[in-house]
Amino acid sequence: MATEIEPQYAEQQPQEETAEPTRGERIKAAFAEQRSNAGARTRDWLAGGDLDEADVIHLATETKQRKHAEQVAQQERRAAEARGRFHVAKAQAEDSETNRGHGNVAALAGRAAQEEARLEALRATPVLPPTDREINAARNGKRAGRAAILAGGTLGGLSALGTAVEQAATGQPMLLAVVTTGASLGWYLISRPFVRSQAGEVPFGMTPASLPATFQAEPAGGAAPIVGGNVVMSVEQLPEGAKPHPLRNAHTPDQLAQCVLLAARAENVPIVEVSDVTRQPWGWQCTVRVSEGTPEAIIEKSGDLETKFDLPTNGVRPQPIRARRACAILRLVDGDPFATAPGMPYRAPKSLSITDRFRIGTSVGGDPLEVSLAGVMGLWVAASGGGKTGILQALAEGTTACRDNITIDLDPFGDGLEDLGDAVRITARTNEQIEAVLLFFLVMAKARARLRAKLGMGKKWKASPEHPAVTIFFDEFPKATELAKKLAFDLLLVGRKELIEVEIASQGGQKGYLGENFAQMVALKAVGPCKVGDTRAVFGDGAVKEGYLPHKLSPATDTDPKDAGHIFIQGVPGMADEPIEYAVHETPSAVLRQLAQERLEAGLLEPDQDSLDAMKGVDLPEYVEPVWDNEGNLKKPAPVDLLSWEQLLKLCGAEPPAGAELADGPERAVIEDAVAVMEKSGVDRMKTETLLLALRDYDPDAYGEMEVEAFKALMSKAGAGGPITLGQIGEEKNPRGFKRDRLRHLL
Repeated sequence: MATEIEPQYAEQQPQEETAEPTRGERIKAAFAEQRSNAGARTRDWLAGGDLDEADVIHLATETKQRKHAEQVAQQERRAAEARGRFHVAKAQAEDSETNRGHGNVAALAGRAAQEEARLEALRATPVLPPTDREINAARNGKRAGRAAILAGGTLGGLSALGTAVEQAATGQPMLLAVVTTGASLGWYLISRPFVRSQAGEVPFGMTPASLPATFQAEPAGGAAPIVGGNVVMSVEQLPEGAKPHPLRNAHTPDQLAQCVLLAARAENVPIVEVSDVTRQPWGWQCTVRVSEGTPEAIIEKSGDLETKFDLPTNGVRPQPIRARRACAILRLVDGDPFATAPGMPYRAPKSLSITDRFRIGTSVGGDPLEVSLAGVMGLWVAASGGGKTGILQALAEGTTACRDNITIDLDPFGDGLEDLGDAVRITARTNEQIEAVLLFFLVMAKARARLRAKLGMGKKWKASPEHPAVTIFFDEFPKATELAKKLAFDLLLVGRKELIEVEIASQGGQKGYLGENFAQMVALKAVGPCKVGDTRAVFGDGAVKEGYLPHKLSPATDTDPKDAGHIFIQGVPGMADEPIEYAVHETPSAVLRQLAQERLEAGLLEPDQDSLDAMKGVDLPEYVEPVWDNEGNLKKPAPVDLLSWEQLLKLCGAEPPAGAELADGPERAVIEDAVAVMEKSGVDRMKTETLLLALRDYDPDAYGEMEVEAFKALMSKAGAGGPITLGQIGEEKNPRGFKRDRLRHLL
């Protein structure tokens, strides 16, 4: 019944009359609503409610990358300071007439190496994605900054209002009008109806582009991110009527992309897309895509593009990408790309194995060039002034630091590895010496092929201090005799598995230089400044189209190093073949001599007795055998004899093996007398002429009438070899002569 009575009762209630709100009440209510909207909007802005989660991640990532870059820059300064102190101390020690200061030099060298190692480790450390804590820190930092802005803006607004009122009182109402108008506009913007944004997780496709590719989300299907994925501009986005302009007018990635596209269109190069733009200390780097053909069009038009960009010669450096046939990395170079490359690290004696990779240079993109020469035959081609000697010395600096390798130096024309001479076991300069060395190690390679199974090594020789590898550096190969070239070619064919490697250096890569068309047969090949024919001879007929451009490099002159030591390279173990320019680091001669001395004092290796014994059962190549007629008469003598290891060392003026003492006679007497006069004078080294004068005073009967050349011949016959570089003595920086400890070793 109640449900029936209540509606009736409700109908009987008198209706209240609602009064219309006054105009003042309506204004007050509207202002209250606006104030509520403004407060909510301000609180949400201060709390970062308008920040998308992806924006915060981008902010945190940029903060981490900036901090990492600052750490790298700080470590670069430390490494540079350490290198500078080492070189200053080294120069001061060389200027000194005594050996004082060498301990400090060694300590500084160690510190410089440590700083370089830290720098390399820091550069190699990737910037990881931000953690939740770092993301929250970035968000809180943004909030704190906004709070400071609000506080500063409030105080500034009160100050401006006070000034405006004061000016209005003196008849200058303009500022008051501006402040009032600005305040009204600001109030309008923040007092509009406000709806709070809904926070959510970052969508899958919104992984920050600034993260390293390794840490970005993989595309659907599991495919890895591709180079050129971050497109900056395509040809369809070019503004109408835009004209090509110099590269110096580009200051942002968009401007750079536009500059490249306009220049390409003007030269009919089918570049349709520019991506992955980065600013470098030496210029710009980006990835470009062509719509037809291959990036060969960029290579063909590089000279015209340099004009459009207003860059120096060889300022446009394209590098086709094998993974994407239509794309190339385009480097626009207006500076030295290698100015910030790190120096060579310090490598202590016997700190490496021949199987280890060691750094010899840096790519134009900043990546290290690391090689391992174990079982790797190499060809190094560069014109005169192209830096061949520096390249071979960089390689030999690594091999002479190995505990399981013997380094051999052949050069029929120049100085070869002279600065590292103390750490080289055999140095051969005459045709007779070079031919004898090559025949000796060719026979050893054949002997090792039959010996491996007996030693349980398997299919390849295993290097160790007891069974060392052998690395032969053969500079100025075209100057060698035909017999030496033939022996070297045969050794290239059979020495790889036996760890008897040959590294050949030549001014050209064509048959006229090498005697045989073997350039493309060699596993490891590098070309510096050269002729275009050498590029094709070494890398193949289509190499230029693929981006191998060593012929565009410039050899050094007397006053300008230019591109000496810069190379393109193929066949580096563990590294993909890419047409990219590298610079091989050149180490100062004084540093190389110091390193060589350290490695000599640590002891040089001898061939293993197993290999020496096995050589006795190996047949010689027919072309080095003597020729006899049918009656048994000698018709043609052997062009070169197979010597024993001791005979070979003696022929090349190298120290005899440890324990091979000199017999009594003139040779032993001259070594004993030389050691005696140095000990009497209290020195550990003497110039050749100074030593002979001292010997004349010591024993006039034996040496009074002896001339310098006869004295050097006698020393060589005794096993002391020829005069070597001694380091600074007095005002002479690089005199040559004999060292006391090396002579003692012969006794």
